[in-house]
Amino acid sequence: MLGIIPGSMTAPGFIVRGRNGAGSLPSASHGAGRFMSRTRAKADLGESQVRKYLADHGIELIGGGLDEAPMAYKYIYAVMASQHELVDVLGSFTPKIVRMDGA
Repeated sequence: MLGIIPGSMTAPGFIVRGRNGAGSLPSASHGAGRFMSRTRAKADLGESQVRKYLADHGIELIGGGLDEAPMAYKYIYAVMASQHELVDVLGSFTPKIVRMDGA
C-alpha cells in the first residue's frame, strides 16, 4: 500500500510503500510530528523570524499561523530513519508554495 509522510512547510515529504505486511504502513508516522506544542510555538516564535526562515528556504506561504511554523516540527530525516523497517521510500517532494487556513 502506498502512503505519504509529510515533513513541514520547508522539509520534504515522502512517498512510501508499507513493508512486511498490512500493519506496516498504518504503524508508520503520518508526518514529521511536533517538536514544539502549538502554544509554545506561538509564544517562542516571531512572525518576522518565521517569514525570514520561509524566505531563506524559498517557500511562499499563503495563510498559516505561528503554530504551524516549520521550526515547530521534528527533523523529518530522523523521523524517516526511525521507520526504515516499516516503509520503503519511493520518492520525495519539496514544498515551494504552502496554502493554509488563516492564523
